[in-house]
Amino acid sequence: MATSQSRQLHRLSALRVGKLVDPGYYPDGGGLYFQISASGSRSWIFQFKLSGRSREMGLGPIATVSLSQARAEAARCRALLKDKIDPIEARNEAQRRAAVEGSRQFRIAAAEYIENNRRSWKSIKHAKQWTSTLATYAHPIIGDRDVKDIDTAMIVRILQPIWADKRETASRVRGRIETILDAEKVLGYRQGENPARWRGHLDKVLAKRKRAAVQHHPAMPWADIPEFITKLEAKEEEGARSAIMLHLLILAAARTNEVQFAALEEFNLKTRIWTIPGERMKMGIPHRVPLCDKACGLVEKALKMAKWGYLFPGDKKGKPLSNMAMLELLAGMGYTEFTVHGFRSTFQDWAEEYGEYPDVLVDKALAHQTKNKSRAAYQRGDMVERRRKMMEHWSLYCAGKSAVVLPIASGQVSIVA
Repeated sequence: MATSQSRQLHRLSALRVGKLVDPGYYPDGGGLYFQISASGSRSWIFQFKLSGRSREMGLGPIATVSLSQARAEAARCRALLKDKIDPIEARNEAQRRAAVEGSRQFRIAAAEYIENNRRSWKSIKHAKQWTSTLATYAHPIIGDRDVKDIDTAMIVRILQPIWADKRETASRVRGRIETILDAEKVLGYRQGENPARWRGHLDKVLAKRKRAAVQHHPAMPWADIPEFITKLEAKEEEGARSAIMLHLLILAAARTNEVQFAALEEFNLKTRIWTIPGERMKMGIPHRVPLCDKACGLVEKALKMAKWGYLFPGDKKGKPLSNMAMLELLAGMGYTEFTVHGFRSTFQDWAEEYGEYPDVLVDKALAHQTKNKSRAAYQRGDMVERRRKMMEHWSLYCAGKSAVVLPIASGQVSIVA
């Protein structure tokens, strides 16, 4: 017969852990918890009490520590507690000894580097990509190696199998290994040249990439936009979330991820401003989008279907609408030759050729870096109210309505429909 202790252990399963999405602590038993933080990070936690003091010990992210490994580590911690030994202090002491002895496993160095830098990175996804690519490609070969013993031959063994078919991934893996080894040299765990460096080293062994011609995103001609918007609005009437999403993207001249992950708290319909946080912007700077009348109406329509904090929720719990939804909508409407991102080029062409708006205003609307560096030094504001008039003009044009642009001051415009 199973004991009370055994019945309390191993409550979770790998399948259940994979399906959990809501933030919180999920007990496996014996002090082991699976944690999903408010930011979405997923990790193992060991909770214990010693000498009347409650403590919490991180065992690592799920991407690198499996359920069975977490259970084994929790069992080791419980064994230490039986002898009145604090597992956190024991781990710290082991790391201090390793530092004195000069031993430092690459996987430990990588985990610490990611943990120390994740807050400075743009998104949670970036930290997950570091963890998963290193776990998949680097750790099988150098994960258990002392960082001071890692050499060029080992790096080539990691990169060569994926260099031809997965060049972009291989390049990122190489760069991440190089960064970690550079950090380990600063910390005193290794000496000498970095075996993962590219210029003057690995570029002599691995084939260089041929520079491909720049491929621009196919864009719809601005003259065709009014007809397209009429067809798009018909899809909106059918209740297609992707149609509302694409319409807002066009009117805001936004990127796919900016509208896909749009959160409810980003919209202020009183001031008619959509504030996109820096972590979702290409330049890493928060971007204010002035919402025209039509865009405000689209947001209000989308709010009726909002869920899980997303303006455009997907069918899976806690997830936004797929980034493919708008592209599939375009294909279903017969516009297979155009991309979603191409609508930004459509807006730019319209603004410059039809609206005759200044470059700096168009760059601000697209959240581009101003091309003229001397002008950029003086254009530190976001010109949101001047852009509002331009975006209203764009909206009227998209709706097939004629509009007259009236100058009211130097560099400013007024729209009369």
